[in-house]
Amino acid sequence: MTTGEPLGLIAGNGRFPFLAAAGARRAGRHVIALAIREEADPGLEREVDELHWVGLGELSRAVELLHRAGAREAVMAGQVKHRQIFSGIVPDLKLMGVLARLAFRNTDSLIGAVADALTREGVTLLPSVAFLQDQLATAGPLSRRRPGREEQGDVEYGETVARALAGLDLGQTAVVKDRAAVALEAMEGTDETIRRAGRIAGPGTTVVKVSKPRQDMRFDVPVVGTSTLEAMKEAGSRVLAVDAGRTLLIDRPDFLARADAEGVAVLGLEPGKADAARNA
Repeated sequence: MTTGEPLGLIAGNGRFPFLAAAGARRAGRHVIALAIREEADPGLEREVDELHWVGLGELSRAVELLHRAGAREAVMAGQVKHRQIFSGIVPDLKLMGVLARLAFRNTDSLIGAVADALTREGVTLLPSVAFLQDQLATAGPLSRRRPGREEQGDVEYGETVARALAGLDLGQTAVVKDRAAVALEAMEGTDETIRRAGRIAGPGTTVVKVSKPRQDMRFDVPVVGTSTLEAMKEAGSRVLAVDAGRTLLIDRPDFLARADAEGVAVLGLEPGKADAARNA
């Protein structure tokens, strides 16, 4: 058990909460997990100092648990299924007040409003990757294999398309082949977009996943992992380009080792350069 300053961990599904818990505990934090029912993995209990189950709409209970633990900071990690967000919430009175102030009922506005509500309650929501800097993509080639000249052309074209898509807050992934956009991400997520591109264009596609211009790293971190590589293998995709400094590579060493084993070229893009080019 760690005895440092308490940190709340609001946990959804997948590996992300496990990585966040491990990083925080390495930093000496006492981790109190608020595990979202029907989302979080029960095994998380073994990786944290305390675990409490909360419903998706139980904002008052979440605040009470954080206050009781003395946690003045928290991180969110892990996904929550869209159907849970849009149809599975039974809001308590505190969350109903948050919902009443929303101008738009989409995922980002809802979770952003919850983050702001936590701040008003004295709990600062840190970036989700605050304790995971070593797991982020870095700029330049990340794998043994590098994109060939034609593939690099697809990366550049795909980056242009993906940034335009992300700027509209519609999705963050573009899959291209021979400088033609094959599939663009919407609500289905990155992995299904990759599979759809494979069905449409066959093998040889390039996947480009970028961050939004105003990415809120408190709750909306671009993530790729082994499921991304599995989808690429199914689709015959050979190149993956992601934003450096803003994209979490789940279990980074294992992820890159698997990419190398499968001959996938992984590349870290520099979002700052793209921003500068647009403003030039």
